[in-house]
Amino acid sequence: MLELTDVTKEYRVGKQSVRALDGISLRIEPGEFTAIIGPSGSGKSTLLHLLGALDSPDTGSIRFQDREIGDLDDDSQSEFRRHQVGFIFQFFNLLPTLTAWENVAIPKLLDGNGLRKAKPRALELLDLVGLADRAEHRPAELSGGQMQRVAVARALIMGPPLILADEPTGNLDSKTGAAILQLLGDITRAGNSVVMVTHDMGAVRYCDRVITLRDGQIGSIEKVERDDNGEVRTTPVGFGPAADSEAAEDSADDAGVVRA
Repeated sequence: MLELTDVTKEYRVGKQSVRALDGISLRIEPGEFTAIIGPSGSGKSTLLHLLGALDSPDTGSIRFQDREIGDLDDDSQSEFRRHQVGFIFQFFNLLPTLTAWENVAIPKLLDGNGLRKAKPRALELLDLVGLADRAEHRPAELSGGQMQRVAVARALIMGPPLILADEPTGNLDSKTGAAILQLLGDITRAGNSVVMVTHDMGAVRYCDRVITLRDGQIGSIEKVERDDNGEVRTTPVGFGPAADSEAAEDSADDAGVVRA
C-alpha cells in the first residue's frame, strides 16, 4: 500500500544541515499495525510527517497505492491528507467549544458535507469507540482516555486507509493507554493500516511489526507474533544500515516480549 525508497530529508539548524532521514526504504502493508521506535532525534516524527504528506522528501520516492506522493503540490497534499490519512495526536487536538460528536464531524464538515450527513456517521463512530453516551459532552467533561477515543473516531470519519498516530498513549495512564492500543489494533483488523510513533515499549505487544530507527536510518525490522497463551514474541525479519542488535534486544526486553 505504502512504499518508501531511498528517502532522505535534511533540515537547516542555524548554519548546519542536519539529515533527519538518511536513505529510508520500507513498505507498509494493508491491515498492518506498525510501531516506529527509536531514541529522540532518530527521525521518527520526520518519517511520520512524510508518510502523511505534511512534508516532502528531499530525495527518494514515497508511493501510496501506486501514486507518487513525495512531490505533490500544496493543494494535492491537502487533498491527500483529507481523504487518505487519519491523524491521531498525543495532545488530542480537540476544539474545546465543540461537543464530542462535533469534534468527530469536523473533517466531513470541512469537506463540504452538511450536518445532516456528518452527524449520523460521527455518532456511529463514537459508538464504535465506546462513547455513544458521551456524544454531547465537551472535552472538559471527558477524561484523557475518552478524549483520545474521540480523536480516534475523528481520524476514521473520512474512511482513510492509513492512520498515523504520534505518541497516542503519551498522556494516558497505562490501563487507558492499553485500551487505546487495543482499539488501534481492532482498526487494522477492519483493513486500515496504522503507523504509530511511540516511546512506550509496552505498545510493541499490540503491533504486527516494529521498525527501529537510529540516526535517521533503519536499525531493525521485527515481526510480532502471539501464541495461543497470549505470549508475545518478536522475530527479526530485517536489518538496516543502523543495525544494533544489542539495542534491538534491549528494546524487546523493555517491551516485555520474548525475542526469538
